[in-house]
Amino acid sequence: MFIYEHRDTGVFHLQNAFISYIFKVMDGGALEHLYYGKRVHDCDIFHLLHEEKMRSCGAVCLEEPSIQSLEFTPNEFPVYGTGDFKTPAIGIKRSNGSLVSSFVYDHHVVYDGKKELESLPSLYATEDEAMSLEVVLKDSLLNLELTLSYTIFKDLPVVVRSSRIVNHGVEDVCLDRLLSSSLDFKESAFEMIDLVGAWGRERYVERFPLRTGIQGVQSLRGASSAEANPFMALVRKETTESQGEAYGFNLVYSGNFLAQVEVSSFALTRVSLGIHPEMFAWDLKAGSSFESPEAVCVYSDCGLNGMSHAFHALYKGHISRSVWANRERPILLNNWEGTEFDFTEEKILAMAKKASDVGAELFVLDDGWFGVRNNDRAGLGDWFVNYDKLPSGIDGLSKKIEAMGLKFGLWIEPEMVNKDSDLYRSHPDYIVGDPERFESHSRHQHVLDFSKKEVVDCVYEMLIKVFDTAAISYVKWDMNRYITEPYSKGHDGKWQGEFMHRYMLGVYELYERLTKRYPHILFESCASGGARFDAGLLKYAPQAWTSDDTDAYERTKIQYGTSLVYPVSMMSAHVSAVPNHQLNRMTPLVTRGNMAFFGAFGYELDLNLLSEEEISIVKKQIQFMKQYRSLIQLDGKFYRLLSPFETGNLGQIVVSSDQKEAVCLYVQGLNTVNGSWLRFKLDGLDADCLYKVTYHSFTKDEEVIGSFYGDYLMRIGLVIERDDLTALGGDFASMLFTLKAEVA
Repeated sequence: MFIYEHRDTGVFHLQNAFISYIFKVMDGGALEHLYYGKRVHDCDIFHLLHEEKMRSCGAVCLEEPSIQSLEFTPNEFPVYGTGDFKTPAIGIKRSNGSLVSSFVYDHHVVYDGKKELESLPSLYATEDEAMSLEVVLKDSLLNLELTLSYTIFKDLPVVVRSSRIVNHGVEDVCLDRLLSSSLDFKESAFEMIDLVGAWGRERYVERFPLRTGIQGVQSLRGASSAEANPFMALVRKETTESQGEAYGFNLVYSGNFLAQVEVSSFALTRVSLGIHPEMFAWDLKAGSSFESPEAVCVYSDCGLNGMSHAFHALYKGHISRSVWANRERPILLNNWEGTEFDFTEEKILAMAKKASDVGAELFVLDDGWFGVRNNDRAGLGDWFVNYDKLPSGIDGLSKKIEAMGLKFGLWIEPEMVNKDSDLYRSHPDYIVGDPERFESHSRHQHVLDFSKKEVVDCVYEMLIKVFDTAAISYVKWDMNRYITEPYSKGHDGKWQGEFMHRYMLGVYELYERLTKRYPHILFESCASGGARFDAGLLKYAPQAWTSDDTDAYERTKIQYGTSLVYPVSMMSAHVSAVPNHQLNRMTPLVTRGNMAFFGAFGYELDLNLLSEEEISIVKKQIQFMKQYRSLIQLDGKFYRLLSPFETGNLGQIVVSSDQKEAVCLYVQGLNTVNGSWLRFKLDGLDADCLYKVTYHSFTKDEEVIGSFYGDYLMRIGLVIERDDLTALGGDFASMLFTLKAEVA
């Protein structure tokens, strides 16, 4: 791990065993990007990659005899107004209306380790794990200082970038954009991958060739959203899961974002990532500063699985400081799909007793325990116990459940309020909305204005009164609508451009205060399922509810797409009742369990309604998860084998770090009539190791299939008989296998 400084040529080279990231200071002081990709040896000729050629309509940005034009140069952090007509990374508007700025090199600093951001979630690393470079640029006219931060990790193909601007001048300016990362490639022979969808079908994989012009994903919803995720990748046409180049980009942020690729008419490709500049305008007063979220840049030359391995290792080891970040997740039962709002204390205790009997470890009480909350029209925002439903209160109920040998968890939605609530009646000014216009509701609820400290304080004080007195080990933090009419009452017009970002800062502040006060609690983020499934919240909540869609087959797609970026341990995956609440689909209980194993495992149903045969399966599922969850959630490396988007079927495997043990899953979509032979090829194994392969049906005893060498399993594959899949139910049948190295 090195950061080379070639002072005579102005070149910076960030390098580890996997990657090189190279840029230089040009004549005039702007920064030019030279190379990002597979590791190359350091040398003293990188400056020769700079090319100057005058083209028609190019604007020369230096005095003659220079012919340097920023339009045809790969820029490291482009600005508007000096000849680069593509998407800028920073935008400054002066009081006189000028949009022109010019940031040139001033100095740089190199140090071991990594600094964390002051106001935003960020990655962390020790001095032995990373090195960082800060390049300071200045606009001398306005006396603005722009710091570009780069961190390269020792053992990962990862560069983390962010930017920070300080106004040292006497003139207030408006910052109308500050991206986290901008990266130019001198070619456009890529395909783009993004994760798109909607409620119930979050993070579907989309792949398409780049074209000239702008393409990308974004959110203007006040959340990273179910419709798009702050991730994109550029890959070669030939890139697969196991081979080829992939560049992955992910923003550590939970609000409005832009992830964009722009291809110029000269095939220069610009990747832009950061807070969305729409509806953003920050009053950068003299003496003040602003920092961007962090952008994670990953390179892989061994396919999409290699890219995912880097993201997974980074997020498992370098973002969450929760005591739960690297602990096995408890096996839970959540009452929501079993009862929704219709429950009593007696019914909850009966559900918890059954959960304890089958071997679960945690019971979670979902929506409806507070205020006057019997439906979604009232009570939200009143974080005090409904004693009509729960005569023992949360404190008494939690202790009764703990007496059964279970931990207790609680659902909250602290950012929201119903107008039919004591909180709204006392503080109507607490909700987001333009006072001169209709205030749109969604699910009969409104958004509390978390850009205001008094609102965050109010919610915090209500919650700690509950948390302090009860035995709470888990909190599910929900968020069930996007922001409309984005206006903060009591602030002037200039301030409103800051609202969306300040709202997100308020959310992070409440998370920070609660996680510090209750370090023992496992927080799970949720937003109508997966509408805020991002690395920003991963700092505080080391797992997230992946989707409200709990159908086992739909989860093959949702969890497959999610795994491109986020580790298995972050994905809450539960077994729910059938017919499924979202699709009315029937899937086998075994398949529902098999899909849920690859995540933070649990149940979303009333176990008391299951048959004895089904309870027997549940007990075996819980025993299996307890035996293998350390491998699946912590130690193992996850590989995607078959894409449900391409084949209709899912294949995946988790392999232990020493390659001695593995768990793999095959899920069939629709059954096939008179189908061809099926060979299930695995990945990640030791080619020379002999593995005993065991099939787990959960309806009968385990069955040893045989012993096979790793190369056989990866090149030839496991034989799966289609008649066996038909016997298992045909449509949506699945087969789960474990592999263990044979002792020589």
